[in-house]
Amino acid sequence: MEDFTGKWSLVVPLKPLAVAKSRLAAAAGAVRPALALAFALDTVAAALGCAEVGAVTVVTDDPVAGAELAALGALVVADEPAAGLNAALRHGAGHSRRRAGDAPVAALNGDLPALRPAELGAVLRAAAGAGTRAFLADAAGTGTTLLAAPPGVDLSPAFGGPSRARHLATGAREITLPTVPTVRQDVDTPEDLRAAVLLGVGPRTAAALPGLVIAD
Repeated sequence: MEDFTGKWSLVVPLKPLAVAKSRLAAAAGAVRPALALAFALDTVAAALGCAEVGAVTVVTDDPVAGAELAALGALVVADEPAAGLNAALRHGAGHSRRRAGDAPVAALNGDLPALRPAELGAVLRAAAGAGTRAFLADAAGTGTTLLAAPPGVDLSPAFGGPSRARHLATGAREITLPTVPTVRQDVDTPEDLRAAVLLGVGPRTAAALPGLVIAD
């Protein structure tokens, strides 16, 4: 068991690249799988650079993505439940706590290409102060980009679609920091990607953008 005393274990889910980010297919074409990988790499690199984070576990069955994410320093585990996003997050959270003891754990979207370590740190500090499960809504205000659980509390994720309402209904507290846009800006659509580019995406995403209409 590793000692991550006082630090968070993050769980990041990632679909196989061949099917990831399907809503970008029309705009990104053949570049879409590479773009999905770039999002994940920039997200995980930023998370690993956050002082509040002790470890990042990525749940994926994609061998190419898994190898590159492991090279960054993430622990990669297979999606053994193979039963959807929330099952993958529960699996990853369980794996994280077996590895790091009863550490605080948080699920983080893997499509936050503009993520800044300092903003993620602010969100995790706010989550630690909540004393219970806490979450951050996405930029649209309907979904969730981060869900956190303190030691001894199950993560109980309810991601997908209007997850903000579901997380509120399960008793999780909403984190309402006004200055963490890069933790809120996930990317599902071309409009989302334009917003992330305006915030300033990470180097891998930036390298994948030239020539794409969605980057204009």
